[in-house]
Amino acid sequence: MKRPRILVNVFHPDLGQSRGNGILLEAIRDLPNLTVNDVYAHYPDGKIDVAREQKLLLDHDLFVFQHPFYWYSSPALFKEWQDKVFSFGFAYPPGQGDQLNGKHWLSVITLASPDWSYTSGGSNNFTVAELLRPFQQTAYYTGMKWNSPFPVHGVLPEDSGISYTATTENLIQRAVELRKKLETYDLEETRRVGPVLPVQLANIAIAA
Repeated sequence: MKRPRILVNVFHPDLGQSRGNGILLEAIRDLPNLTVNDVYAHYPDGKIDVAREQKLLLDHDLFVFQHPFYWYSSPALFKEWQDKVFSFGFAYPPGQGDQLNGKHWLSVITLASPDWSYTSGGSNNFTVAELLRPFQQTAYYTGMKWNSPFPVHGVLPEDSGISYTATTENLIQRAVELRKKLETYDLEETRRVGPVLPVQLANIAIAA
């Protein structure tokens, strides 16, 4: 087993008021070889230090992108961060900007709505994984290994009056599951999802 150096990039404009993200971070922040990067706290003016962020990426193996699911995507600073940090010659194009090639991506998403709403026919119509396709393609294009996302549902305050809000105990249990996932993560495990390469398609055709 090869354990990763883990970078948790947290994107939340008011992290101190976030019940779900607070519980998740409390459960994992003491793990060995783990760095928490509170991006909004570092850049209250929205001006990204590209060199700092790129060095953090180079110094780690597994990137956890933790954020609320704002309008089926992320808080605005994550988009700004991507535009600046995943720069030409660093993150792309394939074969030229390959600094992230072989790194691993895990999206940890906090959501107010319950899991059953993210289904075909549910109020949100699509699964969380389907709605994260732009992030998945970004990972593929930059040569990274994509993990199935880790959604955490029902994170509204317990006194919100919403029936599907998770209890604190339920959120803690989900945080324990995330900790376990990170504790046992193996960089050499081969079942990470990546783009299918032409040579793989040729081998499949021959085998068929």
